[in-house]
Amino acid sequence: MTDTYLELVNGGLTGTLAKKLGLPRPAPLRRYRAGEPLLVGPVLVLGKGADADAVAAQLAGPWDLDVHRHAHDARYAALVLVLTEVTHPDDLAAPVLEAAATLRSLARGARVVTLSRPATDEDAPAVAAARQGVDGLLRSLAKELRGGATGNGLVLADGVGVDAPSVLGGLRFLLSTRSAFVDGQLLAVDTDGGSLPDDWDRPLAGRVAVVTGAARGIGEAIAETLARDGATVVAVDVPAAGDHLAAVANRVRGTALQLDVTADDAGERILEHALQRHGRLDVVVHNAGITRDKLLANMTPEKWDPVLAVNVAAQLRINEALLTSGDFTDAPRIVSLASTSGIAGNRGQTNYAASKGGVIGMVRATAPLLEAFGGTANAVAPGFIETEMTARIPAVTRQVARRLNSLQQGGQPVDVAEAVAFLASPAAGGIRGRVLRVCGQNMVGQ
Repeated sequence: MTDTYLELVNGGLTGTLAKKLGLPRPAPLRRYRAGEPLLVGPVLVLGKGADADAVAAQLAGPWDLDVHRHAHDARYAALVLVLTEVTHPDDLAAPVLEAAATLRSLARGARVVTLSRPATDEDAPAVAAARQGVDGLLRSLAKELRGGATGNGLVLADGVGVDAPSVLGGLRFLLSTRSAFVDGQLLAVDTDGGSLPDDWDRPLAGRVAVVTGAARGIGEAIAETLARDGATVVAVDVPAAGDHLAAVANRVRGTALQLDVTADDAGERILEHALQRHGRLDVVVHNAGITRDKLLANMTPEKWDPVLAVNVAAQLRINEALLTSGDFTDAPRIVSLASTSGIAGNRGQTNYAASKGGVIGMVRATAPLLEAFGGTANAVAPGFIETEMTARIPAVTRQVARRLNSLQQGGQPVDVAEAVAFLASPAAGGIRGRVLRVCGQNMVGQ
């Protein structure tokens, strides 16, 4: 759906008028196009110690970027703050204040990424203070950036090196235009598992992926993006969406499976289709979902039960079938669609928020069950995304919802799809049981 306000305030005369009136002027976001370079412009890597040196060497060597280790008079495309070795809050001052001097000269759509360690109960108080301080720093900085720039962080578990596959994969994702609507997020890397692809443009080559709810909207975008990244896609949706589903499957050169995911044998039928048609199953994306909004005081079983059945109970049943089959064991990936409503709540959505909060708990508990196979389970939590569903929101409410994030606009279905594709990739093998928000940094919630 078109955001007319965004187009007007970035136009010629209307843009000038908006600037004079002091109106919010969200910047159009640059989104990924196949074959484009990772970054256009120099990268500033700040921080002391072996970790900062290793990150700079990776960016300058295999990724062939123009890396600076100290701030110069340059228009930086990205700023990477390596803070994994801080042991006291005083250690933050030098790299952070050097970074501060460069913020006004960041390029439009620039990326700021921190690398840090999690604060734990076992840390000395000073170490925990420094590490937790990075979280507050990053989230606040992300709200100060302008011109479509974003700020995000990777939080490396103790023992995970900066050269671990999921650290490098996560860093590349956050630096790229694939993460256009991911902002203010801290993504944990739990292990050194995973592997880097031979071809960054087709990291899912040779993999077979199932996408539920694939006929329209976010599901359609996910199917297209996984196919672009090399996967063979099984597009799943209800029989009523058969024509749209077939069109999507044909477009991505995959296959279609008409199926109600709440059926008792949905998991077995998905697996049977994938094995018979494609010989394997590697990735399952649980995207199918519904809403039946109503204040809790007016809630009925007819509005509560279907939402929980489709949005979380069906996922649990399908996962159990896959995990007990013996045929979902080659570094499998489960990626579920949660929602910011399941994190921060939303008026009139107790049923929906319960189901999406349930998804978050489900992936956290499912991830350990996949570790023996080198697998992962994670979730993506969209915020306000421009879809047919959000188009039905009253106009004024829709405009307010668009502006209530740091990027001051709604996301696109492809933004969610890019996050799903990353978590489905081999490079995300060390990220387990986590939730990646795609919300432009909502002003509510975490």
